[in-house]
This record gives sequence, structure tokens and C-alpha cells, in this order.
Amino acid sequence: MSRIGREPITVPDKVKVDIKGSQVTVTGPKGSLDRQVRPEIALEQEDGRVMVKAKDSSQRTIAFTGLTRTLINNMVIGVEKGFEKKLVVEGVGYRVEVKGDALNLNVGYSNPVHFPLPEGVSAAVEKNTLTLQAMDKELLGETAARIRAVRKPEPYKGKGIRYEDERIVRKAGKTKAK
Repeated sequence: MSRIGREPITVPDKVKVDIKGSQVTVTGPKGSLDRQVRPEIALEQEDGRVMVKAKDSSQRTIAFTGLTRTLINNMVIGVEKGFEKKLVVEGVGYRVEVKGDALNLNVGYSNPVHFPLPEGVSAAVEKNTLTLQAMDKELLGETAARIRAVRKPEPYKGKGIRYEDERIVRKAGKTKAK
């Protein structure tokens, strides 16, 4: 079995995990998340821990045990603490503002871009930093990637929307001919 898949998932006191066949429901202080588990994976719950087991020993199933364990662990962390991603908006005149459950992005186009946030994702803006929060890590990452795709950072001046920890490799611009 994979090294990650072998590790047990510790379930905190505030979090409740329900396993019904191949359906997993994780409930905690921030809400509830559901996930359908592949049929070749078995889940066992004992003493506040969840174990992920492979029903057969094929390479594919062993790989899915690690994936399943990570997905369920992310669900447990999400309903207890939640996840956060930060995006930085760089450029002269580039602005982001939150209006209800949508973002208005002024990022160099002739009209502002209206970006509706999916249910379960909240946003806050401080100066040029956009902070997204959600309990579903998969939904949060997908939303952040879609926002970044509105205006990807360009390599010459670094203008655009980038992740906080992302490093843009700069290129030298044109040089004046002598």
C-alpha cells in the first residue's frame, strides 16, 4: 500500500465522520462535506481514527488509497479549521472589490470583470491582496485558479493576478538598438 494511504486519519473531538458504504460525510463546526469513495477502497473507523484500505492489491487501487486518504483528511481539516488562499493583484490601476457574493475585478480591460463566487467560498480584500476562504480545499483551489486566469501575471512588468507565494520569472524587455 502507498505510504500516505497507510497512515490513519485522526479525527478531532469536534468532528464527526459517517461512513455508509462508499459515501463519506464529515461534519464539524464549519459545516458538512460529502464525498463518494471508489468501490475498490474500504474505510474502517475505530477509536477516533479512520483507516483507508485497498480491497485488492493492484497498482491502481494502491494509488487510490493514498488519494482517498488525502481527500478525507482534507475534509476533516476543512470542517474543523477551513482553508485559505491569498491572491495578489499587481498593476497600476488594478483593483478588486467584493460586492455581496461576487468580485469586481478592474485589471486593465475596458470594462470591469464580474466574477461570481461559488457557494461556500468567501472573499475579503485588503489593499491589493484578495483572501479567499472555504472549507472545501478542492473548490477553493479551483476558484483561486479561475480568478488568476482572468489576468495571469505577465513576465515583463509582473502585472496581473498571482498567488501570494508565486514567484514570477522576469524577462528582459527590448533593448535600444545602437
